[in-house]
Amino acid sequence: MSEKTHLYLLWTNADEMTAEKMVFMYTINSLRNGWWENVTLIVWGATTQLVAENIKIQSLIKEALDSGVHVSACKACSEQLEATETLRDMGVDVVYWEIL
Repeated sequence: MSEKTHLYLLWTNADEMTAEKMVFMYTINSLRNGWWENVTLIVWGATTQLVAENIKIQSLIKEALDSGVHVSACKACSEQLEATETLRDMGVDVVYWEIL
């Protein structure tokens, strides 16, 4: 069995404290501490609006990106919430995710 090296974190809770104290703390520290070789944070649902509108969360997105976290967002969600351009301007990869 091969060792898994990539963490995908699907972020669906739009609570700011959860974002700060779990989502970003874990994704950023996972790379800084070598817990995972690659980390992808997927922005989904209501979190799309939180990211697009909240300055504090936007700074955490920047910190995550600067730390090497790949940040991606569900394109269907971002289109419905009219946030695609804002997310892309932040460096978030906006794509149609296929759940297998």
